Amino acid sequence: MTAPINQSNFTKYQPFIKWVGGKRSLLSQIIPLIPKEFNNYFEPFVGGGALFFELYSQDILKDKQVYLFDINSELINAYNVVKNNPFELIKNLQEFKEKHSKEFYYDIRAWDRKEDFLGKGDVLRATRFIYLNKTCFNGLYRVNSKGYHNVPIGSYKNPNICDELVIYSASEALQKAIILNTSYKDVMKHTSKNDFVYFDPPYYPLTQTSSFTSYSEFSFLDKEQIELFEVFKKLNKKDVFVAHSNSDTDFIKKLYDEFHIEEIQANRFINSKSSGRGKISEVLARNFNGM
Repeated sequence: MTAPINQSNFTKYQPFIKWVGGKRSLLSQIIPLIPKEFNNYFEPFVGGGALFFELYSQDILKDKQVYLFDINSELINAYNVVKNNPFELIKNLQEFKEKHSKEFYYDIRAWDRKEDFLGKGDVLRATRFIYLNKTCFNGLYRVNSKGYHNVPIGSYKNPNICDELVIYSASEALQKAIILNTSYKDVMKHTSKNDFVYFDPPYYPLTQTSSFTSYSEFSFLDKEQIELFEVFKKLNKKDVFVAHSNSDTDFIKKLYDEFHIEEIQANRFINSKSSGRGKISEVLARNFNGM
């Protein structure tokens, strides 16, 4: 159950976490490129869920079944806790906010190295996930080969650790969503003709040295991108609407050259040097046009 929300206190539903590669700044470019009419909605790499929350805000998902997938178990646990238990989550986040310090950050980050991590319970793990997301360097989610969170603390003077209104509104938006900790490949089990699938996977690296943000303990490079493309093609044969965001690289454009490809201008933020930030081109591949 969620708390009553005063709609006048916020403009729209929005992600409750920061997410590298999130689409909040690109929504004005992406929304006009999605189908005008579709049945059920799928985000198999949900991440921050920016497109989902925007579509919900615009009432585009009314009377549609929504499926949100991700292979990141801690992320999906956080989604389910926001959906089902926002009260306790907010209470915990407020306590974490009061205790926030460099020492506290690294103590909390180290939880996943301990055998009793899963035994801490869903709400406490979700609290940890959101706390780290709000206080780590640039909101980056990165794990090492053992699956341990290894992002250093960020240099924030007053991080917004507990945004109650955003969490309550996100909880409301998620009430009818089916949230699954599973591979994007499972989208094949649930889709039917005229459903809409939006893929936003880990991007293909622009250079050989730029793939530094391990989204999970699993890589997502040439082989994985090709496997995703095969799923894209299978969905196309099922008459499912499919859109796929990725980096503007020869590899991706060649892979999807039989489909419609749109260039989108994005801001690059994850770079330690200001000279490495600025506008960068991305692509949106679609199996439909002018819908």
